[in-house]
Amino acid sequence: MLNKKLFITVAVAAVTALPAFAQVKKTTADKPKQTGKVIFFDDFATGKLDRKKWTPIVTGFHVNGELQAYVDSAEVISFVNGAEAQGAGNGALVLTPKYSPGFKTFDNQTFDFISGRLVTQNKFDFTYGTAEARIKLVAADGLWPAWWMLGYPEWPAGGETDIMEFIGEGDWVSAAVHGPGYNGETPFVNRLYLPKNNDVTKWHIYAVEWTPESLVFKYDGVPMFRVTKTMAEHYGKWVFTDKQFLILNFAVGGIYPFKINGLKKPYYGLSEKALDLIKQRKAKMLVDWVKVTKY
Repeated sequence: MLNKKLFITVAVAAVTALPAFAQVKKTTADKPKQTGKVIFFDDFATGKLDRKKWTPIVTGFHVNGELQAYVDSAEVISFVNGAEAQGAGNGALVLTPKYSPGFKTFDNQTFDFISGRLVTQNKFDFTYGTAEARIKLVAADGLWPAWWMLGYPEWPAGGETDIMEFIGEGDWVSAAVHGPGYNGETPFVNRLYLPKNNDVTKWHIYAVEWTPESLVFKYDGVPMFRVTKTMAEHYGKWVFTDKQFLILNFAVGGIYPFKINGLKKPYYGLSEKALDLIKQRKAKMLVDWVKVTKY
């Protein structure tokens, strides 16, 4: 999700791809597991952003060809409960991009969209454990919500763990690993295909289990993708030995969607359907909870 990604769309043999989602059955994974020591948890039950945990990012620059500026505003970062939470246990965080033609950033750059990005940088980070979030999405080509982690120092030396990225096609999301010498153009990316009756518009738990030797990505508790230290060292240094922080964001258009959908109009990488949903304030990323467990 930084200014460095050019993705491939399928995994290759060097990466361990685990069972297809068509065989995944719905489990009781709707609630976070209670094993291990929980070192971070937020279920957004207070109806407001816990700024001791999260920082809203404010940007005035373009990355990845994306169309949005990130702002600290209730227009794009909000909370719902009851029926509006659509099945979230104690309410939900909602990231909602907004069509805002001519929006000026603090450094006088112009954008036609604003959106939200939350990070735990310098507030919470960890080394080894399981990071998971229960998320519900809206599908339209060019919407680009993501749940991921970054390390220190700056990319790529600190590593990047993409637990879930979605570019609008309703039947799949992707997971990826980035570091010095390897990224989405090397084998460390995989699509997660979902059955038609249980696609991204339903609630799912997207997780990564991080150990000194590997990163294992899971969907509703089922392993689907693994990258090991040995695999990475064929390309560069394994940098997943130090702390990473959490990120939730909703990008609009950009290089990753464009590489899949090839759209240049109405905006780069963004479809008419997605634009209409944004204008109607219906393009949303709902997050029930976020949890990190140390084992």
